[in-house]
Amino acid sequence: MTSDPLLALRPWETPEVTSWGRLPMNAVDRRSGAHSLDGDWRFQLLPAPDAPVGGAWSSSYVPGVWTMQSIPGTDDLPQYTNVRMPFAEFPPRSPAANPTGVYERTVDVPAEWAGRRIVLQVGAAESVLLVHVDGRPVGVSKDSHLAAEFDLSGVVRPGARATVRLTVVKWSDTSHIEDQDQWWHGGISRSVLLYATDPLHLADVTVRAGRDGELRVDCRVRDAGGALPAGWYVSGELDGHLLTQDGEFDRANAEDERVSAFLGEARLRATVPEVRTWNAETPELYGLTVRLHRRDGTVTDTSYHRIGFRDVEISGRDLLVNGERVYIRGVNRHDFHPLTGRTVSHDDLRADLVLLKRFGFNAIRTAHYPNDPALYDLADELGFYVVDEADIESHDHAHEIADDPRYLNAFVDRVSRMVLRDKNHPSVIIWSLGNESDYGANHDAAAGWTRRHDPTRPIQYEGAAKLDWAATDDASDIACPMYAPIEDCVAHALSGRQTRPLIQCEYSHAMGNSNGTLAEHWAAIESTPGLQGGFIWEFWDHGILQRVSDGRPAGRAGAGLYEGGVAAPGHRWAYGGDFGETIHDGAFIADGVVFPDRTPKPALYEHREIAAPVRLECFRHEGVVIGNHQHFRGLDWLSADWELALADGGTLTAPAELPDLRPGETAAVPVPFTLPPDGGEAWLTLRVTTARDEPWAPRGTVVCLPQVRLRAPAPASSTAAEDRGVEVDGDGLLVHPLLITAPTLSLWRAPTDNDELGHMALRWRSWGLDRLVRKVVDVRRAHGRVTVLAEYAAEVGVVRHVQVLTPVEGGLRVEESAELPDGLDDVARVGSVFETVAGLDLMEWYGQGPWESYPDRAFGAPVGHHRVPVDTLFTPYLRPQESGGRHGVRHFTLSAPDATGLTVTLDEPRQVSVTRHRAEDLTAVGHHDELVPRAGCVVHIDAAHRGLGTASCGPDTSPSHLVAPGVHRWSWTLRVL
Repeated sequence: MTSDPLLALRPWETPEVTSWGRLPMNAVDRRSGAHSLDGDWRFQLLPAPDAPVGGAWSSSYVPGVWTMQSIPGTDDLPQYTNVRMPFAEFPPRSPAANPTGVYERTVDVPAEWAGRRIVLQVGAAESVLLVHVDGRPVGVSKDSHLAAEFDLSGVVRPGARATVRLTVVKWSDTSHIEDQDQWWHGGISRSVLLYATDPLHLADVTVRAGRDGELRVDCRVRDAGGALPAGWYVSGELDGHLLTQDGEFDRANAEDERVSAFLGEARLRATVPEVRTWNAETPELYGLTVRLHRRDGTVTDTSYHRIGFRDVEISGRDLLVNGERVYIRGVNRHDFHPLTGRTVSHDDLRADLVLLKRFGFNAIRTAHYPNDPALYDLADELGFYVVDEADIESHDHAHEIADDPRYLNAFVDRVSRMVLRDKNHPSVIIWSLGNESDYGANHDAAAGWTRRHDPTRPIQYEGAAKLDWAATDDASDIACPMYAPIEDCVAHALSGRQTRPLIQCEYSHAMGNSNGTLAEHWAAIESTPGLQGGFIWEFWDHGILQRVSDGRPAGRAGAGLYEGGVAAPGHRWAYGGDFGETIHDGAFIADGVVFPDRTPKPALYEHREIAAPVRLECFRHEGVVIGNHQHFRGLDWLSADWELALADGGTLTAPAELPDLRPGETAAVPVPFTLPPDGGEAWLTLRVTTARDEPWAPRGTVVCLPQVRLRAPAPASSTAAEDRGVEVDGDGLLVHPLLITAPTLSLWRAPTDNDELGHMALRWRSWGLDRLVRKVVDVRRAHGRVTVLAEYAAEVGVVRHVQVLTPVEGGLRVEESAELPDGLDDVARVGSVFETVAGLDLMEWYGQGPWESYPDRAFGAPVGHHRVPVDTLFTPYLRPQESGGRHGVRHFTLSAPDATGLTVTLDEPRQVSVTRHRAEDLTAVGHHDELVPRAGCVVHIDAAHRGLGTASCGPDTSPSHLVAPGVHRWSWTLRVL
């Protein structure tokens, strides 16, 4: 039996023990005057929590997880699982092999802290924290994503040196309720502080500020000696204006006031005239200072808060902010960094939110735990609606744990501590009880505590609401399903049974080349009362920068070894299985709208246009109709320019004057250009930018690019053939000086993650589409034209492919048809593929762009003239797959630096891709460091291309974006520059 009372508790296997010696959570600001203990700590990694400490010490940086630091003698590396636990033990057991980090350092306690209350704050440690000072036990905490505070007043001496030891046990009973879709780590992931207060101190501050300007500040006061001294009082200022102290009920009632003082409670009130309300569009904040005084007026404690006046309520089936029904354009976000794992800096957090703001997001779900405290300050400042989620996910053992009374304390503890910490942030509009943990009595207990403590915000929990979206008697005020087909959501909203808002907590899974049908999803939301949006899964690709040489994380030394989503030579983005672990879930961790270095994926541009605050509604005789699609703001913060893209005439520009529109209003403005009479296609774009510096964007930052077509293309005219013939080889393949492989039929693409996990790729392989063999049936020559009939044998029938090669003025026209048998009822693409000679390094095109787009993800790619180096057309999704496509291409040119090259004109807007990789190149490897680019260009011209969908976790693409059997026809003209 150990003599250490903390080890005797065995907290890593006792779920009833959630803490020991830990102070209650509160919302008092303690950053001012605190001493940071961040930096290098002495470190040992033990094989188990009860193993003896001994031997040599190494060093570990705090905050930081040991799994991301190359610490001598440590071999515990990151491990990724989604649903499965990384060990076999059932709850509440943890494995005997249990990495345990021992952190130790000396601390000089300031002499001026004599007579004060001294507190240690550990920002976060996963999963069990044991604290000792000078060998004496201080306390235990079990919650990997919230701070733990311990009173050290009785164990340290001001003016002396103390040794602080923090022991972090990686696996525990709480690991079973931290089974989140992310990397498993171990260590101290947030900052460690030491601070001091007067014995008479603010124990908590609760702020309630409504859109009517009414402010109420409830203060809880405690004294380290126990009994409160007589005559204490609180005062407050709001932007320099004094607040009035009130009694608990009625200041005129002396008895109530005495009772309140005895209980250590006080209330401040104020009414702010002409209050500036807070919302995500105009996040107006006020500075609130709360002071605690002794009878003689001496200030013993102070807490500063930036507060916002706003209301959140549910009215019928609408979620209202300040009385307005708002769309929730959200994303799920983890605390993540490719070099430091779970540890993120204030600058990292600001960069995350700035990027999200620039791409039209207004909401964050803190998946699946309370995030770093700085995120909430930034969300208040920059303007985001936050769904604050408790650190509860028991995915692998959800049903057993939801009603297990051994975990009751943990559920209520984690939810209540989150609420107590974050309740004063105006950005937090909804509390979430956790994620993917079934539904049971433990949730109801946590919901009951939350509703009692904070009736000003609704609660959501997908596990409760999924049983019946229309229920009214569960622990969720919002129907918040995951990956529900939009057709089901619309049907529910139209059913007459809907009782509460429907806001998907997860939708549009962003794994690899994904986020198909996002525009269709939002078109349904915006046209269907009762639907209010959702949260894309997710923000990050959680790739860890890995040294290929030794397979270990690059760590903090890896800064600068990546750019544009691509890791530097000798490094790669690691995903599940890359650290030698046998239990893992592969690349499923790479499912964000940004790459690990925060480079935007093309899907972000799609979202930006869907969320555009300004839209071109339509074009009619009196002009273009402009609409303001914001909830609270006018257009005065924006400026704009017109751009007119002509199919054959380049781009014209003109300044634009935005009309004065309130939210929801529209107005028609005249078109600033006279269209040329040639009858060609014309597209009008409004380039909308910030008119002044915003906290999240400098002046001139693009906000959106709404577009409307002014004129359709004119019918294509035929071109007379020349006398010279077309050269083909003995297999009927085109011979051309700029092509190293001739155009052949392609029905296959390097499977996307959606294709693989949605099992489409399995079906395509079973049909043999990845290994089709071309057989020439007939080659005919007549009048300089060559007609080639070929067949491709699939497992379910034969595909007949016809090419008609005709010389035309300056080049060659290729007319093609492919007849797919009924058995090929859903292929990846139907089109031509060929390869060019080396040296054609620049692509220019007229069509949608400039970023990647696909048939079901093309809303955010405006039609225009685009010019991009070929090497940048490819999108480096973490697992190589189909990428680099451009939708709606009318014509394109590939050229060398000397302006030689080729140009292709298409019969109608087509899906085109130009990269350095064949489909088989991409399919053969698991990481980009294994790819060898080809010297020439691999060109695909598709008559039809399957949509992307989100089937890796969610609905597939819509039926309109599937490639059906039957006859497909397309044509294109190839000319030499």
